[in-house]
Amino acid sequence: MDEVLSAEEDILEDIGPRLKGFGKEKGSLIPILQMIQEKHGYLPPDAVTMVALYLEVSASEVYGVATFYNQFRFHPPGKYPVKVCLGTACHVKAGDIILENFERKLEISEGETTPDREFSIEKVACVGCCALAPVAVIGETVHGHMAPSKVEGLILRIQIEKEIKEREKESNASGR
Repeated sequence: MDEVLSAEEDILEDIGPRLKGFGKEKGSLIPILQMIQEKHGYLPPDAVTMVALYLEVSASEVYGVATFYNQFRFHPPGKYPVKVCLGTACHVKAGDIILENFERKLEISEGETTPDREFSIEKVACVGCCALAPVAVIGETVHGHMAPSKVEGLILRIQIEKEIKEREKESNASGR
């Protein structure tokens, strides 16, 4: 938990000086939120408060605008963001069941991040791979022709690869 607080403090230290590049008019709100999201991947609660103070508007007004647009996140993205397509082709081929399986396996809901910040889940309208429906994207890798039975294997593969990298790092550090 201390790591999360430290990361959010670092974000606030970064945002402060960047705000000076924006005017204080309400029209600056969306560009400011986009700058924070682009740089840090999400909008921490204290950043929303900081933006409200800078623009001299209420925090609820900032939240109102940010929640109106689905481009803004309020939770940090996972190291391995999972995007499940629910566009027409994927929807017809049970993309919603794929989403449910990721939620069940990772024990989080869409829009959330695992406590260890390894995975986050997001539903998207279309990834442009309709011929491969249903589709999930993990990180930058597209996984087509998804089936509920594939979800656990994909998560397990990422976890195993992570463990292998950690072991290699440890053995390199010990000079073996």
